[in-house]
Amino acid sequence: MSPRLRLLPALALLLSPLALRAALTPEEERIAAYIDAHRADFVRDLEAAVKIDSATENLAGVRAMSDFFGAQLSELGFAYRFAPLPAETKRAGHLVAERTGTRGQRVLLIGHLDSVLPGGAFRLEGDKAYGAGTSDIKGGDLVLIYALKALHAAGALENTRILVVMTGDEEAPGQPLAVSRRDLWDAAKRSDLALAFEGSIGHTATVARRGIISWELEVQGATGHSSAIFAPHMGSGAVFEMARILGEFHDELRKIDGVTCNPALVVGGTEAELDRLGGKVTGKSNIVAQRALVRGDLRFLSAAQKEEVKARMRAIVARHLPRTSAELRFPDDGYPAMEATPENAALLRQLDAVSRDLGYGAVEAYDPKSRGAGDASFVSPPLPALDGLGASGRGAHAPGEFMDLGTMPEMVKRTAVLLYRLTR
Repeated sequence: MSPRLRLLPALALLLSPLALRAALTPEEERIAAYIDAHRADFVRDLEAAVKIDSATENLAGVRAMSDFFGAQLSELGFAYRFAPLPAETKRAGHLVAERTGTRGQRVLLIGHLDSVLPGGAFRLEGDKAYGAGTSDIKGGDLVLIYALKALHAAGALENTRILVVMTGDEEAPGQPLAVSRRDLWDAAKRSDLALAFEGSIGHTATVARRGIISWELEVQGATGHSSAIFAPHMGSGAVFEMARILGEFHDELRKIDGVTCNPALVVGGTEAELDRLGGKVTGKSNIVAQRALVRGDLRFLSAAQKEEVKARMRAIVARHLPRTSAELRFPDDGYPAMEATPENAALLRQLDAVSRDLGYGAVEAYDPKSRGAGDASFVSPPLPALDGLGASGRGAHAPGEFMDLGTMPEMVKRTAVLLYRLTR
């Protein structure tokens, strides 16, 4: 055998995942080994979590979900409490758990307790775990918890400063936000950075994500026999005015990078009513519509972009067709944008280094235009933050939702080793 051929096995060894993990410390190796040894426990806890019906509106179920995770965090030395929300918010409250120490950076870990669909059914098909909330976000919550378990088993949680907040209403936040997000904001004031555990997407993490607010449009017009529409005394009617406004929203706002504007619910007729989940309308085909109503959402990349788009929308609404009027409202603050910052990029570089040291390869920034809103946006800025560190899967908010258990070791190890390095 030639000397060159004899070098090939050695080269293969150098390029193997084990060799790529040479940058891990012995303690980090023990942390990673714990995770490999406890896959079955993770699956057991995921099944138990999914079987708790913690749909947002199920207040008792959200509290039960908090107590389930809170018990595990208590075993790791965290002081756990459930922070209830006032009854008028129609939401249960949040999990808050904390370890107070003096070592390393103060890290805020963010998850949520609620799911869109009720829990209950759980099944395994190979590496796919099916059930409501498996990927959004009960699997992600367990990525967080099992990373902490791995650190605890290695004795690496001692004297750390870690705060865990799992909101009970991420899927449909209680109003007003000044009340429903108070506990999260208070936690952020006592933290140096934040990590959030919404679903992971490939080898990426989220350094920015769009914000979202809702909007309402109410249009009025003259009404009467349809044969008179377009006549000076009748004008164009409410539906044509609504259509004009929506058409101009479509043509103008879609030109702005990162912005989407979706008219989700629309009614128009002689009489019309509309709320968050639907509406009703009355009228006849030979009567000019007197009233039209629209409800929708607006997504944006920054606070400045949000204000720019709102101004453009108001200007479009102000240009009325004959004998019509319209009012545009933005009824709540919604979710702010998680804006891209140099600090977030620096935190991503730390995660990327961890992933490479573990042998999993590079981690890149995910396109913020492809992510929905999340609780990380309430704390970043000002905090440096990463999101998208949770479970990998598909079908969130739908009956076929699943978590890919094959990716679980990678996600938990990346989080655990990153936490280890941040808290030294």
